[in-house]
Amino acid sequence: MQSEIADLDGFDRAILATLASEARISVTELARRIGLSKSPTQARLKRLEENGIIRGYRASLDPIRLGLDHVAFVEVRMIDTREPTLAKFNAAVGAIPEIEQAHLIAGNFDYLLKVRTADMPSYRQVLADKISTLPGMASTSTYVAMEAVKDDGLAEVT
Repeated sequence: MQSEIADLDGFDRAILATLASEARISVTELARRIGLSKSPTQARLKRLEENGIIRGYRASLDPIRLGLDHVAFVEVRMIDTREPTLAKFNAAVGAIPEIEQAHLIAGNFDYLLKVRTADMPSYRQVLADKISTLPGMASTSTYVAMEAVKDDGLAEVT
């Protein structure tokens, strides 16, 4: 992983920074902004995609305007943290669309989940019907976000 970062030159970093904020930019405009011609820019894009540095392109949706303004962070404690149990848990989490993020944590609990729903009753339903039935789970603690102070994706490569 470190070698991949070291292999990125200034043009690659400029491509990534531009795409992180403006993924729909044309290759011609991207080339103009980074100071290369179109063909080398396309070749660099292809290499960054093939190497998995660029994982894809997507629209950034506003969850508030879509009626999904309730965010809860859920600490999960597991009964068992051996690999087969964690693998089952990970697979099950992937099937729950309301879970935006799931992180295995080194600390006083095992996972931190970011769950987005329309409101508290919707969250309670997701917790009861989906999260509480996840394999290997012992307990949860929920923290409700009052406001997103910063909620950006990766916008800069250093």
